[in-house]
Amino acid sequence: MEFMREFPDDESCLQQLWRDRFSPDGVHADCPKCKISRVFERYATKQQRQSWTCTGCGHHLHPTAGTIYHKSSTSLHLWFYAAFLMTSTRCGISAKQLERELGVTYKCAHRIFNQLRSLLDEDIRDLTGTVETDETFIGGKEKNKHADKKFGAGRGTVGKQPVWGAMERGGRVVARVVPDTTKRTILPNVIQRIMPESTVYTDEATVYDPLTGMGFGHKRVHHAANVYVEGDVHVNSLEGFWSLVKRGIGGVYHSVSRERLQSYLSEYAWRYNHRDDTAASFRTLLLRSARP
Repeated sequence: MEFMREFPDDESCLQQLWRDRFSPDGVHADCPKCKISRVFERYATKQQRQSWTCTGCGHHLHPTAGTIYHKSSTSLHLWFYAAFLMTSTRCGISAKQLERELGVTYKCAHRIFNQLRSLLDEDIRDLTGTVETDETFIGGKEKNKHADKKFGAGRGTVGKQPVWGAMERGGRVVARVVPDTTKRTILPNVIQRIMPESTVYTDEATVYDPLTGMGFGHKRVHHAANVYVEGDVHVNSLEGFWSLVKRGIGGVYHSVSRERLQSYLSEYAWRYNHRDDTAASFRTLLLRSARP
C-alpha cells in the first residue's frame, strides 16, 4: 500500500524517471541541441511516445532511452514494483516469486530480476576504522551432488567456491568471489578495499601474516583453539553476514551458479549496507536505474 500510494500507475513512474534523469523540477531540462536549460512539454500523441519536447527547438528527450527500461514492453509500474520488492525483503526475492507477484512470465521476471540486480554492485574501496575480514566457501555438499557434478572424494571446502569479505565494525560490508584463498589473492583485496592504518581483525589464517608490515593494525582470534572472542577482537559480525547469505541462497534461491554468484553477493551486500534505510535504498535503486 505504501508503494501504491506513491506510484499508482505507469504515468507516475514515468514522471519520476523524468525528474530523476533530466528535470528535478519536472519542467526545465538541459537541451542537448540548444545547449541551455529550456522548458520541456509532454505532448499527447497517437503513438503515446514516452518523451518530452523542447519548446525552443523541438528536440525530444526520452527518459527510458539507454536505461534498463529501454525498449521494454513491460510496464514501468511493474519494473518499479519489482525494485521495491527486491529492496524491502531482508533475504531477497527469487525470480519465480517475482513472476507470481507481478503476474508475468518467468522469462520476463528473470530478465527484470537480472537487470535490477546488475545495478547493485558496490565495489567499496574505502573501508576504515576497525575492519573484520574473513573467507568462506559457498556450495553444496559433495555427497548430495549428482555424479557428474562431483569434484571427487573429500569434505568441507571440496568443490565449493571461495569468497572473501571485509566489514567495518557496525558499518559497510564488501564480498567478492575469489579464485582461491592464497596470499597472492587475498592480500591484494585487503590493500584495494581497506584504508591504510585501519585495524584489521582476522582469524589465525597465515595469509594475513604480512598485514602488520603493510601498515595495518592487526589482531587475531584463534578459532582452531575454540576461541571466538577475545575482548573486542572477533569476526562474528562478518560471520553473521556469511550466515545471512548462505541461509538466503539456500532458502530463497536454492541454487546459484558460480558465474552468477558475484551478482548475488552484491545484492546481499547492498541490502546489508542499506539495512537501516529501506525507503532510501529503494530510492537509491531508482536513481541508479535512471543512469544510461
